[in-house]
Amino acid sequence: MQVEQLLERARALEPIQFSELMDVIEQYYEFTPTAFRNGELSNSEDQNQGSCKLLAFALQHQLSVEQTLNLFGDYYHQEVLGDPQGSAHGNIRAFMRSGWEGVSFAAEPLRLRA
Repeated sequence: MQVEQLLERARALEPIQFSELMDVIEQYYEFTPTAFRNGELSNSEDQNQGSCKLLAFALQHQLSVEQTLNLFGDYYHQEVLGDPQGSAHGNIRAFMRSGWEGVSFAAEPLRLRA
């Protein structure tokens, strides 16, 4: 899948699996592990880098909170929404609470491949 195809699906809130997004990022972007903040959560450069990639991708492409949450696929739709009082997937839950206002990166994690 190409970046534009994934973005069309994301903007239309079509089902997307987390692995599909990771495949697109792997194919089209250079990733640098980066510390990031997501609401009340601080993630080091060796923690939760899948969430780092996803949030950086969504931010670069100006996706809404709802569109961004959809990129988490079943982690969001089944595991988080299916267990609203749970504690699994802290970065998804933190993003649900704080949205884009709570997200910051220590450095730019994604760069489009030349």
